[in-house]
Amino acid sequence: MIHARGLTRTFKVKKETVEAVRGIDLDVEAGQLLAFLGPNGAGKSTTLRMLTTLLPPTSGTATVAGHDVATDPAGVRSRIGYVGQRSSAGEDFLVRDELVTQGRCYGLPVREATARADELLDLLDMRPLAKRRPGTLSGGQRRRLDIALGLVHRPDLLFLDEPSTGLDPKSRAEIWQHILRLRETYGTTLFLTTHYLEEADSMAERVVIIDNGRIIADGTPEQLKNDLAGDRITLSTSTEEEARRAAAMGGGTAEGTTVRLRVANAPAALPECLRTLDGAGIKVTTAETARPTLDDVFLALTGRSLTDDDIPA
Repeated sequence: MIHARGLTRTFKVKKETVEAVRGIDLDVEAGQLLAFLGPNGAGKSTTLRMLTTLLPPTSGTATVAGHDVATDPAGVRSRIGYVGQRSSAGEDFLVRDELVTQGRCYGLPVREATARADELLDLLDMRPLAKRRPGTLSGGQRRRLDIALGLVHRPDLLFLDEPSTGLDPKSRAEIWQHILRLRETYGTTLFLTTHYLEEADSMAERVVIIDNGRIIADGTPEQLKNDLAGDRITLSTSTEEEARRAAAMGGGTAEGTTVRLRVANAPAALPECLRTLDGAGIKVTTAETARPTLDDVFLALTGRSLTDDDIPA
């Protein structure tokens, strides 16, 4: 569905050449739900724009849905949908008319465009919104309309750039319900960016992390967390000196009386850890375990957090 080799994009900034994307290799098979993650300025949006033909690559090649992004951009656009961060709906049409017009722009006959609009209104639970104008919709309702507009021509592949940004938790959950329904109904391949790491962790079957224009991790959420981060044990001791001793024994870190340790299997490791510390005369006052997050994966890879910047880029 997506095959990219050496995909690179450079920009001129004050007469200097800056590489926003540095030789990306990426393969995405049909039917996957892939989350593309990275901090601000990592190259997420630039990569997305190249794959959707909105920005030409400086070098490298990419075929998307069977068409080359450089030599056949029209072919790519005919097979993909794209939902950007900003609303794509106008303000002058009613919701149903907006969908019909989008279908006509893709060359659908009036009867087919109308039938497709009605199908999407039902699929995304928008039938009660059909005669309203986009400006009167809530944030979650507008995102559903954006997704519907991206699906009018029945694309094989849908790109979603921060589909739930700015929505309240209830609206975010509803958007994800509809996104997942797309896979069940059509088998659509979904390629999305998000800065809500818990969404990628729980919803995506594959996560690709980009930093400084290069892909630095690729796998299922569980694989990445197990291989690159590990479980966490957090202990409290009676004194700071005991915390430092405990951290040195376990290869962890100490901050005040708090000790943090990375282990392969925290529930299994905790009893042995407590026995060892007790044998060394270190009194543990509290202990808890936690599974790693995708932010822990990024921290392990780069030494900084994916959530340092809250604004998506």
